[in-house]
This record gives sequence, C-alpha cells and structure tokens, in this order.
Amino acid sequence: MNHASQLLDTLASRGLTLRLDGERLALQGDSRLLADATLVQALRDRKQELIALLRERQGSDPLAYRIDEGADAITPAMLPLLTLDQRAIDRLVAQVPGGVRNVQDIYPLAPLQEGILFHHRLHGEGEGGDAYVMPTLLRFDGRERLDRFVQALREVIARHDILRTSVHWEGLEQPVQLVQRQAGLDMEMLAAAPAEDALKRLQALADPRRSRLDVRRAPMLRGHAIQESDSGRWLLQLLHHHLILDHTASELLVQEVMLILQGRREHLPAPVAFRRFVAQALQGAAESGHEACFRAALGDLEETTAPFGLSDVRGDGSGVVQARSELDPALARRLREQARLRGVGAASVFHLAWALVLARCSGRDDVVFGTVLFGRLQAGAEAARAMGMFLNTLPLRVRLGTAAAEAALRRVHADLAELLRNEYASLSLARRCSGLPADASLFTSLLNYRYSRRDTEATSLPGIESLGGHDRTNYPFVLHVDDYGDGFGITTEIDRSLDARRVGSFVRQALHALVDALESEPQRPLRRIDVLPEDERRQVVADFNATATEYPRGALLHQLFEHQVAQRPDATALMFEGRRLSYAELNARANRLARQLRVLGVGPDARVGVLMQRSETLVVALLAILKAGGAYLPLDPSHPPERLRHMLDEAAAVVVLADPELALSVPKLRTLVPARDTHTAAFADVNLDASETGLHESHLAYVIYTSGSTGMPKGVMNEHRGIVNRLQWMQQAYALAPHDVVLQKTPFGFDVSVWEFFWPLMAGARLVLARPDGHKDPAYLGELIRASGVTTLHFVPSMLQVFLARPDAVAGCASLRRVVCSGEALSAGLARQCRERLPNARLYNLYGPTEAAVDVSAWTCGSDDGDSIPDSVPIGRPIANTRLYLLDDALRPVPVGVAGELYIGGVQVVRGYLNRPELSAQRFIADPFAEGGRLYRTGDLGRWRADGAIEYLGRNDFQIKLRGQRIEPGEIEAQLRSLDGIAEAAVLAREDRSGALALVAYVVPASPGEMPEPVELRSQLGKHLPEHMLPAAYVRMAALPLSSNGKLDRRALPAPQDEAFSRQAFAPPQGETEQALAAIWSQLLGVERIGRHDSFFALGGHSLLAMQLLEHLRRRDWTIDVRAVFDRPELAAMAAAVRTAPAAQVPHNAIPARFAAPDDESAETEEFRL
Repeated sequence: MNHASQLLDTLASRGLTLRLDGERLALQGDSRLLADATLVQALRDRKQELIALLRERQGSDPLAYRIDEGADAITPAMLPLLTLDQRAIDRLVAQVPGGVRNVQDIYPLAPLQEGILFHHRLHGEGEGGDAYVMPTLLRFDGRERLDRFVQALREVIARHDILRTSVHWEGLEQPVQLVQRQAGLDMEMLAAAPAEDALKRLQALADPRRSRLDVRRAPMLRGHAIQESDSGRWLLQLLHHHLILDHTASELLVQEVMLILQGRREHLPAPVAFRRFVAQALQGAAESGHEACFRAALGDLEETTAPFGLSDVRGDGSGVVQARSELDPALARRLREQARLRGVGAASVFHLAWALVLARCSGRDDVVFGTVLFGRLQAGAEAARAMGMFLNTLPLRVRLGTAAAEAALRRVHADLAELLRNEYASLSLARRCSGLPADASLFTSLLNYRYSRRDTEATSLPGIESLGGHDRTNYPFVLHVDDYGDGFGITTEIDRSLDARRVGSFVRQALHALVDALESEPQRPLRRIDVLPEDERRQVVADFNATATEYPRGALLHQLFEHQVAQRPDATALMFEGRRLSYAELNARANRLARQLRVLGVGPDARVGVLMQRSETLVVALLAILKAGGAYLPLDPSHPPERLRHMLDEAAAVVVLADPELALSVPKLRTLVPARDTHTAAFADVNLDASETGLHESHLAYVIYTSGSTGMPKGVMNEHRGIVNRLQWMQQAYALAPHDVVLQKTPFGFDVSVWEFFWPLMAGARLVLARPDGHKDPAYLGELIRASGVTTLHFVPSMLQVFLARPDAVAGCASLRRVVCSGEALSAGLARQCRERLPNARLYNLYGPTEAAVDVSAWTCGSDDGDSIPDSVPIGRPIANTRLYLLDDALRPVPVGVAGELYIGGVQVVRGYLNRPELSAQRFIADPFAEGGRLYRTGDLGRWRADGAIEYLGRNDFQIKLRGQRIEPGEIEAQLRSLDGIAEAAVLAREDRSGALALVAYVVPASPGEMPEPVELRSQLGKHLPEHMLPAAYVRMAALPLSSNGKLDRRALPAPQDEAFSRQAFAPPQGETEQALAAIWSQLLGVERIGRHDSFFALGGHSLLAMQLLEHLRRRDWTIDVRAVFDRPELAAMAAAVRTAPAAQVPHNAIPARFAAPDDESAETEEFRL
C-alpha cells in the first residue's frame, strides 16, 4: 500500500486528483500533465492497490458527509458523489453567501431534477415564466398568525437540507446542487389593498408567464404577503420551485409547519438528507440494465404521440389551462373493484384510460406518454418522511391495436411494474433507446397519478384558510389523478387552444366505457371502447350534419332547364363567339336531337360519348342526351386515342356525338355530327315526357372518368337526383338572377363544368361559353368577362393565382359578383388577394369529389369569417342533404380538432364506378350512422373546427412520416404561400443524395427574379413551423406544372439540384465563430466534418448535449440564448446568435487551495478514466 499512498501524494503535489468512479479510476487535472505516459503507466500498474486505498479512505459509508462544519477548504475528496476539480469547486464555493463555512454539501441532481433544470434554463435568465414555479395561496385571520406561520416555515427550512439547496451549472460539466448550512427565507410585505385587489396582486405574482425563482440562490422559496385593508385579514403567496419539492414533499412540509404551530415539535420526524437518495439513484441498477428495458420497449418507436397535434414541450407553462373535477363516487367504487378482481392497482386502470384518450386525440393506436413515478418505493422506509424531488418521469408505451380490455389492463400493469424496477433511469437514456431522431420529443403528454389528501384536509388550523395552489409542467396535455383513498380527483392541464373541461370529459367517458367492458365483456376489443362523450359524438354526427332540406324530388336535370324555357322562352340562354341562342331555340334543337338519339337506342342508363370542343352545339348535345334518357360521357379531344377507346369500350357507348373534324378518331362506333346532321329536322322539337323515356331520378345523368391509382381511368356514375340536389342548393345559396351571366370555361370532362353548364340554365340566367382552350389565357378571359358582363365564374386556385397576377386581365372586371373556387386548397393569401383585386366579388370556397356530384361543402370567404379571412381557409360545412363524417380507421367519429378521413353521405353519393365492382365496394361502404345509407371514402383528410366547418388537410396518400412525425404537406404549403414574395408553393418528400427522405419545397416567386434565398425562407418558416416540418430544399419554379384539368401535377416536379439543398450541401465554416463552434460540435457529436449548413440535431444532438454546448461556449466567454439552439440549429445561424458574454463579477475566494495550481493559468483541465 505504501507505493499506492506515495503515488497519491505525488499526484496531489502536481495538482492532480484521483477518485473512484465505480470500478474505475478517474483522474482530473492539467491536460498537459495527464499526457505524461510514465504517470499513466504507473496508475495502470497500481490500479487495484489504488482502488483499495481509496475505498479505505472513503470509509464504510460512501453516503456520509465529508465536509466538516469548521472546514477551511473543500476538496474533491470531500465530494464522493461528484467529479469536480479543485478550480471548479473553488469557483462554485465563491458564489455562496458566507463562503466555505456555509457549504454543507455538494452533489449531483436526481434524474427528474435534470429535466426540470433544462426547462428552467430554456427560457433564459429573468425572461418570461418558469413552468416549475409552484404557487400556494393562504389567508390568515391576522398578522400574528401570519408571523407565526412564517417563523414555523423558517424552522422547517432549517431542518431540511433540500430546503437550503441551490443549483449551479455555470462552468461545470454537469449541474450540481449545493446545500447551505444557513439560508434565510425572503418575505416581501406589500402595501395593503382591498380584498379583491389584494388577491389579484398576489395572483399576478404567480402568473406563469412571469413568475420565476433564481434557483442559484437558496432557499428556492419566496413569500409575498399583503393585508386586506377592508377586512384586516392577510394573504400569503408562497412560491417554491419544483426542483426541491415534489407533491409528497409539499404535503410533508405543510404537516411539519402544522406540528410546530400546534406546539408539537416532539412529533416531528428526524430529518432525512436528500443526498442519500440521489446517491442511491446514481448507484442503482446498471445503466446497461436500463438500456435493455427501454430498447425492448421503444426501439422500434418512430413517431411521437401528439394529441391534437400538440408537440411543443418547451413552453413555460403559461399557455395551459386547468379543469378540476371529482370522479363519480359510484364509478370510483366500480373502478376499484375491477382493479381488485384482476390483481392490479387503480393506477393501471387510469393509465389504460389515458392511453385510450391519447389514441383518439392523436389518431394512433400505438401511443407513448410520460408517467410520473413516485420515486420513493425503492428508497427504503426513510423515504416516506424525506423532503426533496423524488419523482421521475419515464415513458409508458401502450399498443392498443386489437387488444382486449382485460388483457390490455394486465399488460399495462406489467409495464408499469417494469418501469418501477427502472425508476432511477433518466429520461434522456430512455429517449436515446427509442427509434426517434435526436431532436424529437419522446412524448408530449403526461399522467401524474398521486396519493393525496383533499384540499379541505391540507390545513386544519383555526385562522388559516387554503385558497389553493396548482402544479404546472412544460407539457401541453397532462392528466393529474389524485387518489384520495375513497375517491379520485381529476385535473386536466391542457394547452389553452383547447378546453381542459372537454378533455376531462374524454377521461371520464374512457373510464366509464373501460369499466363497463371489464364488468360485462372483458374480451371486448379496445377499438370498440370509445372515449368520445355522447354530446360531442352527437355534435359531429348529427348537429354538424343537420342539412335536411326540401328539394325537387323526382326532378330530372334537364327538366330544371325546361321549366325556365316555359318561363323565359325568348330570353338569351347562351352566347358563344358572337352567336346567341334563346331558351326556346336551345330547347328545340336539343329536343330534335334527343328524339333522333331515341331512335338510335338511347334510353335510361345508356351512355352516349361526346367528343366535341366547347361551343353552343356541345350544350345542345348534352341537353339532348339527358332528354333522351341517356347519360353523357365526356371525351376530351386532347386525350390520347387509346385512352378514349378504353373509355368508350368500358362504357359500352351506344353512340358518339362528335365534331366533324373529330368524328374519324372513333372508328367502328356509331357517330353523329350534331352540327351537320340534317335528319334532326324530321324530328319534333317538343319536350319528351318522362313517361316516354321511362326515366327517373335514380338513372344516370353523366359518367365522368377520373384518373385511377392503377393507371387506368375509372368511370364515375352520377345520377340525376344527386346533381339536381347540388344545383338546387347552389341556387338557394347564391341566388342567380335572370340578369346574371355565368362563364363556362372548365373542360367538360371535369365535374365543375356540370354546374357551369346547367346552373345558369335552371335559373333563367345567361350562359357564356369561352372558346376552346380559352380557360388557359388570362388576358382573353379578362376581355370576355368585360365584354359579356360576366357576374359569376369558377377558378381552380392555381389558375386564380395566375389570373390575379395579370393586371391586364383583372382590370375592369367590375361586373364580377361571384368567384367560386374548388379543386385545390385555397390559401388565405390568395383569398385576401382576390378580395383586394376584385372588391365587388364575393369569394366562395367549395369542396367535393366527382363521386359526390361535384361539391359537398362550402365556405364564404369573408362572410363566414366575420369579414376577416383566417390563416387556414376552411372547405366549409356540408351542403343541403349531404352528410360529412371525419372518421378514424375503425370508422369512429374523430373528436373536434383531430384529423380524420373524410367520408361523404347523403343524396349526392354516386352509384359507384362503372364496371368496377371491387373498387366500388372498397370506396363506397355502408353508412354506420344512417340505416340503408352509403358513404364514399374520399381519401382526403380534414378536421372539424368548433363552429362545424372543416379544415382540409390534404390527401392521406400524400401524408409524409419524417423524423418521427407525421407531416401534412398542405400545412407547409399554406405557410409558404403566406410568406412575402411567394405566390405559390408545393411540398413533397424525396430521397436526398444519401438516400434519406427529405422535404422539398417548390416555390413560385410573386415577382420573377425576386425569390428569397433558401436560408431566408427556412428562417421565416421557422417562425411558424417546428423543425421537423421545415423543407430541406427549396426549388425555384417559374410556375408549378399543372395537369390538363388545371390541378398540380406532382409527378412533373423536378428533382432538386445541389443548390436547392443548401442545408445539406457541404460548405466549410466561415469566420472564427463558425470554425470554433464547428470544433465544439465535432467534440460533442463525434462528427469530424461539420458544414455551416449542418443542423446540430440532424447530426445527433439532443437537449442534454445542447446544455453541454452552452458550457463550452461559456468557457470561451461566449453566450447564446438557450432557445436559439433549438430555433436556429444550423451552424451558421447558431454562430450568428452567439454573443460575447459580459465579464462576470466573481467575489474573492477565501478558501485556501489544498494543492498548488499549475503555473500556466490558461491550462485546460481534462479527465480520463482507467
């Protein structure tokens, strides 16, 4: 041992410290001395002797205090739970009032303390609020009783180490907590005020947006007292930090204060040092054991559970609201009984119920949430009376799937037991074991189950009244359950964008349904246990769909036109290229052709192809086919002949009506040329009666082919009743008058053309036809609008953008009164632009698929919005006799605010797909909410707003899962369009050069040549979107490619070139700050090559490494706001946020150094382990 002892003395003389780290030796000191190969070899040779000697010197109890009350200095050997060098200790002690004589102990933070400190630091020093400052409000009947209470509180502070503790991190590799021997309670006496004003003043001091405590000063408690001038009573607001007290410790503190006030000090339990439990946590199960547990549970987790899309876990707690209630006593008794029968705790029932709530509020059946562990179960009997932050928060994963109620409950119980065996594991370790990327939150919701006393039991002393307090966290979706022994209290703490009481009703419904299942049908699948309360279910199923309206049942589409012929025979019905037809003339020509078609075999459900350019003859042909009892089949002349032949063959067209120059393109089929057919003159021009044709409302009116996922188009069969209802609603809603003029410009192969053709003709208005391909020419459209006095027209949003961008087109269009948009998502920016440039026109946003007679929902921009246009323009509410449902995968209605797939019911749902029974069976299903009804599954995603309107979220097949998050490109596109300088945008996911999936944005500048740079776009988007939703590349486009129907053609979007990947493409760091920051990143992340556009988190960073990054910067006398690390994770952007720190004023350190300091004051200190 002499050799080992001599070696320790040698190390000490050279300013080096050797300490135990489990079964290893940790050596600290000057980095130059640590490089001495001879010294290192001597340590290796004597390793076992040194370990034995250090253990002997350490003594039999590694948890015993090492700092004597009269110590003149503190050395590393006195801190067995820490690895601190002498300089760090000296700097730390210098910050303590009273110096070394006032330092009782220094030791690390417990696991949850680390997380709480992270969130405290995230919001800066003295800026904003702190989610973990906990208020308690008391009322006293007089000043004397208040003073006695405060004095008792000071006695309790003197008794317990944790109440005299401060936390420090500046200049340290890891944060520490320091116990002072003495720490006085700060009390501020405020000027007296009337009772109501006094209460408001104290509540303002506890406002979560502003309340903070300096955790570097002990105690982490502060008091504010004020007298009610009108009553003489006193109010006391106590603020304490969650770093030092958990829920149980808070109750223990109150109990001790009460014993002192009652004069029963002899009943006070002996104080228990919190350091003992920190040591136990540090010396608990091996980290490898924790890792095995969490890798098994979370290794394949790729997505964060985000109820209602809430994902920000870096808030300060000010953005949440609370709702409290007690569980129905009868339900509480039933719940406990079911738990008892299955040998599980009531907590397991609540955890499973909370999982059900999260599943319904996130649209997932595999959920992860945090659960708060008591932290005292493995700490021994003393822990029950110890003060401190014992809690730990760890993730619980619940896979609902097809599990049955009873089996799921037992599984949750077993998983909770496994968590308890690993309750000392850190949350950061659990997060690392998941499959989530480094910057993704492991969970955004929390369940805190605790054993509590009711508020009425909190203080039982005369003259003292508890006015309550509350817990806060940084999580946006939290359930607190108070187990009172006989009943349960439920507190929901929810982001203020939602109603916390509503979430509480979800919890109660989940508990009801779960207990019902356990009692009556334990094998009931969880998917049949719904958490949606009956009132909300009724709201989304019935109230939002209260659309029943009278419409002309039995009426046929062409009969609506014939009614106007009788009313206005001589009025102009349509105009085209200077030619006019009156209602009577149009009707007569259509009747003659219809009778000819009857001779050719056209009757109910017979399909008649129409291969014609837009003209008055086309309108005659469409009306004639309907009158003959047939269904018209649009054939776009621009389509390839093979495609046209496929459509005609599948539809089994009886005849084709064609323009002369197009007739030869459909050989082997009977073809008529209406414009030249002289045989129609032989037919009567009077209307055909339905009795002649055998036609009724359930027969086909038209068949429109749409693109199919298989590569072959599919024919959609629309019946008369659906389109009649659609047109009747439109007339009731928008009231065309005889003086109105409607422009028909949509190619007739797209269903918008149906209402363009027939709405004006059923309303007695005038139909103006654009020339073929005129819909593509904004200048021509402007001329036509002005010349014809057009009052009403339709635009796909992308075409509206083009039209509005042409001053020569828009100028003088004062006649416009209605602009109808559909076919694509309408951005708020475009809606506002339309209102600005066409001030006389009202803008309507419609939504609907071909499979439901054109449109099924509508929104009036400006009117429905109270004259303002929201940032997300809704697609509106269901129209007359139409029902819209947003459903999950189990066909259950989703809650308001949760994304679901849009299903359509009602009279407008079409018959199905022509000759495609299997596809029809997939897309058209039985309506679970209306007996005998059918629903069309759209594949579109939406969510209900509270007012019953629907926000469109894009296609479910465009949905992207990236970096642990499900992403709807439509949301990113809307934000891009809202930015200055951007006219249009599209976003999709592509593989980058490394093969990883990355978001790519395609943007069209508002002015050519003036698009913001990618880094600027990303910075602007970062103000509205989280990191995972920011595109990696930005491709500049002159215009977005459109398909033949004017919709975005995503397949035509080009792959981004290198310059678009500004974030990924390597560029060396520039300037001293970027280069130094890159070196720090490289050290922390283990990545050799750091580019100035690289992201800290994309390279493997996480919150704990971010804290270490701050310390490295501090050593260079640099500083950066903590949030900037997350908001600006790219090297260049982060470097731009770095500032030179002001010189710190450190008081003189009177502690004598045990060891001589190295001569070179700039020498760095390092540590390595043997």
